[in-house]
Amino acid sequence: MAVLAIAEKGGLFAAPDFYMKKLAAPQAAKGHVDINKSATENLKILAECLDRAIEELVIVVMKRDRHTELIQEIRDAGARVRLISDGDVSAAISCGFSGTNIHALMGIGAAPEGVISAAAMVCLDAHFQGQLIYDPAVVKTGLIGESRESNIDRLKSMGITDPDRVYEGNELASGKTLLFAGCGITSGTLMEGVRFFNGGARTESLVISNQSKTARFVDSVHMWNKPKHIELK
Repeated sequence: MAVLAIAEKGGLFAAPDFYMKKLAAPQAAKGHVDINKSATENLKILAECLDRAIEELVIVVMKRDRHTELIQEIRDAGARVRLISDGDVSAAISCGFSGTNIHALMGIGAAPEGVISAAAMVCLDAHFQGQLIYDPAVVKTGLIGESRESNIDRLKSMGITDPDRVYEGNELASGKTLLFAGCGITSGTLMEGVRFFNGGARTESLVISNQSKTARFVDSVHMWNKPKHIELK
């Protein structure tokens, strides 16, 4: 998806280009699951909140080396894992809608995308928590600075004095006016991707607002150069 989140000035956490440990879950589990708990504990809580067996839960995790132990723990607890190559914003938001067959997002992804996810989940009154990850040894990518110590210094220079703090969704997206917008590029759980036809294209977008208290799925046909036909499939 192409995504953005909007709030008044200061209404979105200015996340550094670090990583973030994330936990997203449906409305029924809000305030019950906790990012500080183990995956096993959260699965038990989630099953109780959703009145499901753990074996019926589907947890989305990004396919990364850093998640090897997490994936094994989820499977050992009895839940199913849906691995994704990227796009954890879509996975997080899918937890906020019933019928997607996604019941939680767990694991580490990019921090700015975590803020965008939080904005959508706050609008949906669903669960989201995030914790900055600044240790290169944890993320195993070499993309967040030379050392743990230099990253802590960088966070302090940004005014983040507690690098291990767990942020609730409404702390990452604290604005009184929040809006999330996304448009499908390739087809996924929430939306179809861009579909081209002779003379135009069809797109599907999602707009979530805490002002209007709506989640709008917008299906658009774009007509270019006098299309010979308009494809509606």
